[in-house]
Amino acid sequence: MINAVNAHTHLYSGLVPFGMPAPAEPPPDFLAILQRVWWRLDRALDAQSLRLSARWYVAEALQLGTAGLIDHHESPNLIEGSLDILADVCQAAGMPAVLCYGATERNGGRDEGRRGLAECRRFIETNTRPLVRGVIGLHASFTVSDDTLREAAALCRELGSVVHVHVAEDRADVADAIERGWDGPLERLERLGALPPGSILAHGVHLSEAQVRRVEQLGCWLVQNPRSNLGNRVGYPTALRASERVALGTDGYPSDLQAECAALREEAPRHGDDPTAAQRRLKCSHALLAERFGGTAPMRAETPQLNIDAIRAEAAAEASRLWSRMARL
Repeated sequence: MINAVNAHTHLYSGLVPFGMPAPAEPPPDFLAILQRVWWRLDRALDAQSLRLSARWYVAEALQLGTAGLIDHHESPNLIEGSLDILADVCQAAGMPAVLCYGATERNGGRDEGRRGLAECRRFIETNTRPLVRGVIGLHASFTVSDDTLREAAALCRELGSVVHVHVAEDRADVADAIERGWDGPLERLERLGALPPGSILAHGVHLSEAQVRRVEQLGCWLVQNPRSNLGNRVGYPTALRASERVALGTDGYPSDLQAECAALREEAPRHGDDPTAAQRRLKCSHALLAERFGGTAPMRAETPQLNIDAIRAEAAAEASRLWSRMARL
């Protein structure tokens, strides 16, 4: 699929296809998948593995026809400067991109959350790359305190930015918000000011149609990620049909939007959803990217032909080192 925009992904997962070992015991639920797989992977990242993850992901994305991507990044042991690594890769490859660091408190508490937001601020204020923009990132409602959400909201107001965050991907996110005294993660984010117009809400699997309509009223975007939702067994976001502001992403899966559309077309009828929604969501992905660039999104830049075989070889070599570090965590 040519000139498709990937509206939510994770460049740091680029080395996963190069043999990432499965956990010793199959994770029984979504939180266990995060703890045993993805949160171990992001803690194992260093500058070299992050650079090569991004290089491979972007190179393959270009081959698959991706015209732009919106990334959501985490690397808890490499926060400061991590967005520059990703931005340099995207700019050099000619890939238009919107980047953020997903602030969280899941490893180092409030200090970790502040550092994540500070990385977003630093990048937004210093980035001059024509093909790259920055926004404020939050990992997910259930991994941050109200204070961190308030700080993210204040930063958005100060910088004129928006939030990119996972929302209601799994029921655990909903349960956490209710336990904290809120009606749900959406209501928590809104009441604390962390959903300025234009914000990007990934997943929304466990939102109601009323909540989805509220997202649209707020001028925010939802992003469906069919392959990831199926693979993580979190459910199908039927309620997304209540909004016209729903884009399409891959959530770290390879940036093959044709495969993503095929997965959506296959899954939709099983849940009483419209299989033709895929094309509408692809159009929304373009509109979302253009909005973040203040109008017409830049076209992929003409760059020297990428040596895909050399990039693949470098990525494969680095992957084995990354798996060794991951095994020690």
